[in-house]
Amino acid sequence: MVISRCIEFDHCRYDGSMIKSDFALALKPFVDFIPVCPEVEMGLGVPRDTIRLVSAGGEVRLMQPATGLDVTDRMNEFSSRFLSSLPEEVDGFILKFRSPSCGMKDIRVYSSGRGAAAGKAAGLFGAAVVRAFPGLAVEDEGRLRNFNIREHFLTRLYALAGLRQAGIAGKTSALVRFQEESKLLLMAHSQKETRALGNIVANHQGLGFADQYALYREHLEKALLHPPRAASKANVFLHCLGYFKDELSPEEKEHFLKSLDRYRNKKIPSSALLSMLQSWIARYGQDYLKGQTLFEPYPEELVELCGDSQCEWAGEELFLGRGG
Repeated sequence: MVISRCIEFDHCRYDGSMIKSDFALALKPFVDFIPVCPEVEMGLGVPRDTIRLVSAGGEVRLMQPATGLDVTDRMNEFSSRFLSSLPEEVDGFILKFRSPSCGMKDIRVYSSGRGAAAGKAAGLFGAAVVRAFPGLAVEDEGRLRNFNIREHFLTRLYALAGLRQAGIAGKTSALVRFQEESKLLLMAHSQKETRALGNIVANHQGLGFADQYALYREHLEKALLHPPRAASKANVFLHCLGYFKDELSPEEKEHFLKSLDRYRNKKIPSSALLSMLQSWIARYGQDYLKGQTLFEPYPEELVELCGDSQCEWAGEELFLGRGG
């Protein structure tokens, strides 16, 4: 995974500081990080005068107002060179929030190097990442403070990594196994894409494995592009209940269905439903559900309790901070 170097790796911000991130620290034992600071690596020092996005001549330029230096071309050249050099094993990016270089969105664009903000755009490096890797798990460290966004990011990251491992195996059987284990997770995200992925695995077209894998990955990226809707997840939970129709008492079923309604009405988080289902999986030895990534889409050590039961629906809350 690529990460902005200033996030828990180096004191390389414009003022010589480093960004603290509990999330990045928690990830360190589980991923191989590739730290990068585009501003330093294209020749700007530490500390350095700040850079800004500036609207000039009908386009957005990356400028250093204190010196009048235009570093747009240098940043674009670095972005192209760095991104094209990355190994295929990269499954995601964590970028610096609201940085004129690394920021993904909502970066202030100024009418002149020292003037008032005149609009918003993506940072040059951040925009290049999104263009080059639209299907990967790409987020900034500010948005990742939101529980729902963080959960979706981890789900995408580990699903893509799991598929990559199936690709390394080079056998359709590995793709079939990935599809079987991911089916409920995929259904919660997109039933349309789940059906398409099932057809690709069935391979009625007789594709060679390389083409089959590439097509599968394309549709998996589409399936996981957005967080699942509560209604879709509720339908999957109801589907799971069907595996226990002969074991559960009427009271247990009624309690689950009432909890499902509370989840639909945003009164409880999905983890409450998942916990009930997992307890029944353990009690009744439901091997099919036990193997579903829906119940552990990423390592258990990365699961964080959310103190506010409403946080699952908190939306895309953003946090204020300075870039670069």
